[in-house]
Amino acid sequence: MPILREVGEGLYYSVYGEGTPLVFIHPPLLTSANFKYQVEELSQKFQVITFDIRGHGRSTFSKEPITYGMITNDITQLLDHLGIEKAVICGYSTGGSIVLEFILNHKERALGGIIISGMSEVRDFYNEKRIIIAKLLAKIRAKKLLGLVITLGNANTFEVFKNMYRESLKGDIRNITQYFKCSLHYNCTHQLPSIVSPILLIFGSKDKVFHQYAEILHEQLPNNELRIIQEKHQIPTKAAKELNQMIYEFVGKLQK
Repeated sequence: MPILREVGEGLYYSVYGEGTPLVFIHPPLLTSANFKYQVEELSQKFQVITFDIRGHGRSTFSKEPITYGMITNDITQLLDHLGIEKAVICGYSTGGSIVLEFILNHKERALGGIIISGMSEVRDFYNEKRIIIAKLLAKIRAKKLLGLVITLGNANTFEVFKNMYRESLKGDIRNITQYFKCSLHYNCTHQLPSIVSPILLIFGSKDKVFHQYAEILHEQLPNNELRIIQEKHQIPTKAAKELNQMIYEFVGKLQK
């Protein structure tokens, strides 16, 4: 089990395949297990790198509070450790916000970005309340209930659910709560026009609450491509084939 000891008390990561590096970033409470289908398929052509954010899954508790800046710095340290100069940074849901934060602060390390069901800020009532409820559940240490709800929503088979749920329970509720808090208050919308790196935006046609975030990103990012998948929010697990094909095509363009 590879652990990067130089990051916090220890950052769990995995590397599969060879080729253009792709780094995947998970949302709060979930772990790198969320990207099972991306690891299995995309690693046949690319180098797929996943990691558990501090205090999530198999990464150890962070005494320093979780911030998006910390997470992006951890990614650069992981790239340094692996001897990688540049990578495609891929984020799912709130992980998409971290893609934006990474490119804003470490653009020299990014070949491009992929945002899956992501956002530059939270401005709708549904997501604000959903994150607040998740924070409250985390605060009262109802981690099992929170993990059950979130992993059930993301799993497409019972086996995937069992693995995602088991990994989610390994996290530390304090760091999980901090990550939820970051996602509620983060806002980089005003900085989007300064991001010139190529960005692939992937959203679900049935994920209607997030259509406004797709519009914001598509309108304000100077160099982006918007793709729509016939699915809800949980694209990495529930529309893996379509997602992986879109990633193949996007990275192929970057390689030319």
